[in-house]
Amino acid sequence: MSFTAKDVMSLRQKTGLGMMDCKKALNETNGDPTAAEEWLRETKKGKMDTRTERTTGEGKICIAITGEGAAIVEVQTETDFTAKNENFVESVEKIANFAMQATDGDIALTDEMTTLIDDIRITTGENANYARGFKYSGGNYGQYIHHDGKRACLLQYEGDIDDATVKGICQHIVFHDPIGISADDIPAEKIAQIRADAIQEAKDTGKNEEIAEKMAGGKVRKHLQENTLLAQKYVLDESSSIQELLPEGASITAFTRYTLGG
Repeated sequence: MSFTAKDVMSLRQKTGLGMMDCKKALNETNGDPTAAEEWLRETKKGKMDTRTERTTGEGKICIAITGEGAAIVEVQTETDFTAKNENFVESVEKIANFAMQATDGDIALTDEMTTLIDDIRITTGENANYARGFKYSGGNYGQYIHHDGKRACLLQYEGDIDDATVKGICQHIVFHDPIGISADDIPAEKIAQIRADAIQEAKDTGKNEEIAEKMAGGKVRKHLQENTLLAQKYVLDESSSIQELLPEGASITAFTRYTLGG
């Protein structure tokens, strides 16, 4: 089967690979564009696999939201140049959409997602990997992705909260990194450790057991106030707490916050 320069260009546009690679692929497959694409994938994958030990310190976080649920994913690559590339961003968005097919909770890598990761490696010449993902179902959702794509929040809530407030709470979570929605979300062992550390710190300064216990109680309360979402002062208006922003009958049920590489 013969092929033309137009066929070579079409294959190049589809794969993102160089003209010479595409021409060779068509030669090897008698001009069959489908077979040529597969040939490129197999031959380039061998080279790509040698890159998997390279450090992936850049990348992007994407979020997908539908009427049925929402998912957040993180994909890493080697350079900021690739992380900002439109094709890379589009691939990560597709991975987020595939993640919507997963069950709730941590998202395992699927065959479709693996193919997209392989395509990133092949077309960019860099290592790339799927770092993590999380899926929710039911409820309402808000999101915020920082302009660099390296920090993001996916928020699940119940009730009627206006879009601006939802986005503001997501921004707050990105920048204040709460450890839970309320004190009820903090494991008892975590609180016990905070209390024990505070007691020891007080004793080290010469305080007796009774005073140390009282000081520890205050430190636990302060820690929870500063580090649980509903008690925190709103980043865009510190005269209000997050709890005070919520309309009557509305509640925050869950959130996932990602920092690239975190």
